[in-house]
Amino acid sequence: MTPTNIALHQKSRVLELTWPDGVVQNLPCEYLRVYSPSAEVRGHGPGQEVLQLGKENVNIKEIEPIGHYAVKLGFDDNHDSGLYDWGLLRELGDNYEEYWADYLARCEEAKYVRKEPGQII
Repeated sequence: MTPTNIALHQKSRVLELTWPDGVVQNLPCEYLRVYSPSAEVRGHGPGQEVLQLGKENVNIKEIEPIGHYAVKLGFDDNHDSGLYDWGLLRELGDNYEEYWADYLARCEEAKYVRKEPGQII
């Protein structure tokens, strides 16, 4: 299923996806960055994932369509190697609360204290 609309809200750092079934998903740029499908983040196999830290203020600077099946998101931390196909974006939206809670738990386990957007420590 292909989104009917994709809108980037840079000020709030949110990518808004509207799907043909009427579902609207608002995915924070930080969330999309830490769940990038790139090998740099996911590794080359199970158990090789790399926890992404310090991405609280990351933003998307570029959205490049890849055929009719995906987009390449370019982030302002120069990460741009992941291709987000429509299935992955829908999965990330449908499972946002579960995946985000898992990410926060992994940050806590790593003793990483997240900064609120705009917070300087």
